[in-house]
Amino acid sequence: MPLILVLDEQTIYRAGLRCLINAEIPHAEAIEASNLPQALDHIRNSTIDLVLVGTGRSSLAMFDSLKAARETSPATRFAVVSASDTRADILATLAAGFHGFISKRQSDTEILAAVTDILAGRIYVPASFAKMGDGDAVCGRFDREAAPTLSTEADVLKLTKRQREVLTLLARGLSNKEIARALDIAEATTKIHMAALLRGLGARNRTEAAFKAANLVGSTELVCAVQRRQAVRATVQ
Repeated sequence: MPLILVLDEQTIYRAGLRCLINAEIPHAEAIEASNLPQALDHIRNSTIDLVLVGTGRSSLAMFDSLKAARETSPATRFAVVSASDTRADILATLAAGFHGFISKRQSDTEILAAVTDILAGRIYVPASFAKMGDGDAVCGRFDREAAPTLSTEADVLKLTKRQREVLTLLARGLSNKEIARALDIAEATTKIHMAALLRGLGARNRTEAAFKAANLVGSTELVCAVQRRQAVRATVQ
């Protein structure tokens, strides 16, 4: 039976979400925590499958505190449930290592579907994310945070299998749409992986990320492919 922890300072929303999950998701049990110390106590003493972190706005301090909890409980998944749902908030949350972003403005049906997806091991973002602007640089409240960069083969091995696939295709100069088609995944999902890779590579935009990825993959052929593709695009434009 999945055990879900709802962490939210707002009593009405916290209790409402707990009741909704218990009533609508078969065999799941939701419990509550009104503050971070309570949540950490639950995580340390129970086998929590999913923590839903309710926040009116992204809180870097809370995310830092939860980072330690994620490290001590690697099987537990974490998602943000936020009243703010800008593209920057979504990307920053996912880049910080969370497994999903749920907007408090979504319907009950959408929220339940999101919780189910995250429990099943998928990364979740609202469908509206795909319609948002597709700027190259990853922006948001985490920009001032020092981000580790990928620089060795060992770093690449720490990526998920899917992220390594995206990295290879990025090195070949493929666009998000082309990567999504090649891997048979949604373009919105590709954007999520790309955001994480941009931060990991320490790249300011896709072009810089593509060359860094090519060098990291270590294939001269891939570097040439990127250069040819960039040259063709420049000619077309």
